[in-house]
This record gives sequence, C-alpha cells and structure tokens, in this order.
Amino acid sequence: MKYLFQRNGELTQLGRRIVLVLVWLYVLAICCICFLPQSIYPQYKMFSTPGIVQIGRFYLLLVPFNSVVNAHKLDSLVDWWMILLQNLTNIFLLYPLVLAFVFLFRKWQNFRVVIRYSFLISLFIECSQLLLDFLFDVGRIFEVDDLWTNTLGGLLAYFTYRLWKKTFAKNERILNQKRGW
Repeated sequence: MKYLFQRNGELTQLGRRIVLVLVWLYVLAICCICFLPQSIYPQYKMFSTPGIVQIGRFYLLLVPFNSVVNAHKLDSLVDWWMILLQNLTNIFLLYPLVLAFVFLFRKWQNFRVVIRYSFLISLFIECSQLLLDFLFDVGRIFEVDDLWTNTLGGLLAYFTYRLWKKTFAKNERILNQKRGW
C-alpha cells in the first residue's frame, strides 16, 4: 500500500499511473457494456420490463422509478429481483470510474462536481445509446432511471473517497500523538 498511497491517503506517482491504466480499461469495459448490441449478451430475463415504449427503432423507459411504479405488472419475485439487480448494477456502473477520478483530479473532490459530472456521463451514455439505435438498431434502451442510479453511484464513490481520507487523517493524528507531536 505504501507504494500506491501517500501517508495522507493520496495516490503516489506509481499509484496514479496504475489508476490511469485501470481507468482506460474500465472505460473500455463501460463501452462494451453500454454500446454493444443487446442481442450479443446472454438473455437472463425471460420477461419484458414493464413500461418500455417503442417508437420505431427507439426503446424508451421514461417512467421515473419504474421498478416501483410498475412492480405490480411483474409476474414473480424472480422478475422483480432481476429488475432490482439491474438497478444495483446501474448504481455501480460509474462507481469505479468516479472513484478513480476523485483520486486523480482535485476538481472531482467536490460534491457538486461529482453530481454534475456523474449525471452528464450517464446522460451521454443514454443519448449515445439512442444514437446507436438510430444508426444501427442495436436494441439499447434509454432509461430515465439509469440517470439517477448512475449519479447515485458517483455519489457513493465520492463518499467512499471522503471516508478514505477521513480514515487516513485519523491514522495520521494517532501516529502524531504517539510521537508526541
């Protein structure tokens, strides 16, 4: 850990390099997850998510909190569980990326900046999926709930960073007290 993090919890030069490589790999993974055609992925759900509207080649899910609003339309607890898992994965989609950005860039160490950029990254992903459907008919779905779940993931990453820094500051105080400083 001492090679990756300084005593104050910030990244060392080696840590920064490693995190930058991991960021690029994760961005590639996000692109694969979000932009490849739906048809190439295994289909675990044997049902259609309620509330989806199709307009030509566009699939839209514009109902906020659709998992709650349309829960009564699901046939089983398994179907509800699959939608809940989908929402959880959307929460954690941007978490690693935002956590890395908060460690790498001082600008990202601000609550409002994290909310703004997490939301904008999510909006970019959703709008890009619409563009891909327009150009190539890849079967992606623009979901309003993805906007808030991705943004929540960004906020969780921010709070993780804050907890990390608080823990390092506490440890530093304890070490200083032991030294008599």
